[in-house]
Amino acid sequence: MSDKHEDAGEGIRPAPESAMFPIVAEGTGKTALNEGAQSKNVYNAELFAALQESKINVWSKESIHLYFCVFVAFCCACANGYDGSLISSITGMPYFQQKFDVDGTGSRTSVVGSLYNVGSIITAPVGAVISDRYGRRRCMFCGAIVIIVGAILTSTSDTYAQLVVGRFVLGAGISIMTVGAPAYSIEIAPPHWRGRCTGLYNNGWFGGSIPAAAITFGTLWINNDYSWRIPLILQCFTCLVVITCVWFIPESPRWLMANGREEEAVAFLVKYHGNKDPNSRLVRLEVEEMRQGIKLDGIDKTWWDYRPLFSSHSGRWRFTQVLMISIFGQWSGNGLGYYNTTIFKQMGVDTAAGQLGYTLLAQVCQAIGGLTGMSQTDRMPRRKVLVIGTFLCAVALACNAGLTAPVNEEITGPAGQITNFSYAKGALATYFLFNVIYGFTYTPLQGVIPAEALDTNMRAKGLAASGFLVGCVGFISTFCNPIASANIGYKYIYIFVGWDIFESIMWYFFCVESQGRTLEELELIYSQPNPVKASLHVDKVVVQADGTVTEKIVADAI
Repeated sequence: MSDKHEDAGEGIRPAPESAMFPIVAEGTGKTALNEGAQSKNVYNAELFAALQESKINVWSKESIHLYFCVFVAFCCACANGYDGSLISSITGMPYFQQKFDVDGTGSRTSVVGSLYNVGSIITAPVGAVISDRYGRRRCMFCGAIVIIVGAILTSTSDTYAQLVVGRFVLGAGISIMTVGAPAYSIEIAPPHWRGRCTGLYNNGWFGGSIPAAAITFGTLWINNDYSWRIPLILQCFTCLVVITCVWFIPESPRWLMANGREEEAVAFLVKYHGNKDPNSRLVRLEVEEMRQGIKLDGIDKTWWDYRPLFSSHSGRWRFTQVLMISIFGQWSGNGLGYYNTTIFKQMGVDTAAGQLGYTLLAQVCQAIGGLTGMSQTDRMPRRKVLVIGTFLCAVALACNAGLTAPVNEEITGPAGQITNFSYAKGALATYFLFNVIYGFTYTPLQGVIPAEALDTNMRAKGLAASGFLVGCVGFISTFCNPIASANIGYKYIYIFVGWDIFESIMWYFFCVESQGRTLEELELIYSQPNPVKASLHVDKVVVQADGTVTEKIVADAI
């Protein structure tokens, strides 16, 4: 505390001398009477005080290098997003359809999309082993190599069998890469940058999906098989960036701490979180919390043991967060985008060029929502965003289905064409609106929620389990969506309307708020009888005019 605030020290209970990390003194709020002082509600008084005193220079050489680290993780998500948009686009290309006897709907198209998810399901545990044993960087590197192999297989395919094998290999590579990348981005970020860094990682989806949509739109005009081969081989590009750059970034400090390399972990925190000041309050707080919360002989050393995700109260609540974001993030209506060409055809857009153009626009809309949400992730409560955002997704999809109904009736009726274009325009507008809402709500938090919910010793295994769940849900979506679209058409959207309402209710009752807390502090939250209620508790602190936190207001302070 600075001397100028000592005159208000009466009524403040000092931090105990045994405390190993900086603790805000408790008091009755008398220092709020100082000129310019104000009280403020925060989730974690100690973290808030540390951040007030430890201002990181955002344009320092160290911070710029930290942005580069997050960029490498971002490229991993680009590889995943590229495929998500790619398969929707190439299945609508005439030369691809002729080569492999697919038409955008039916079981053959389903297999092309779903084998990618099968690969990710089977190899998810492999990613956890690599990430825990060899580090987050090597995990990203290995995933990139596997993806390159898969891209070569698919782009050189002349048979349906080689194509689907390549799709399987691609899914395997993505599964390995997306275990290491989100763990890395969240573990290297300062606490108050965590949401934006990990949200930026997950927005890498658009760094892949938008170029994929643009590339396929451009190659559509090539009148031979290279119209689809070129987009497939370009899937290697971001992976080449990863395998080159990953050796120029430091390892995660939490992985270093968990593997007995504490000196390197502390050096990382001092350099990137403390402006090179080893006495930085933020650094001291993080180091002591990591020492207490990370086990050198933790479960991460036993590759096959996933029991902590289910065997304890804390583990079950943590895995509930992973379970919900993994399933809900894939089943909120966004899975329909894998077959956008079919959806747009039902809305009256029946040319390949028009369908691919609108696919690109849909990706841009979702990216706008995702980037906006990412920029606010460290300011907005996670729980409130998920509850309200998911409900608004249901509203947008309901409007989309209602407006698509008369369009579909005209197309399938005697006239066989649209006469009232206002419904078609409204259907397209509400579909794009859904993409903005979904992007804002889920795109940043799909990376943030599971990585925050899991502790360091179980983070890789938990993310592997998340990858397994995402793969399973993705398999169901990519296999069932074209079949359902072929059989019940636009009415399939109504299923997601009801499901999104259910999701919103589940988020309200079971989402644990993690914004504004350190990763290690969340262990205390999850160990409470009701973690949801505990996560909503706030500390009331007194902040002086110069930004110094002088006390945490408690009722029983003496």
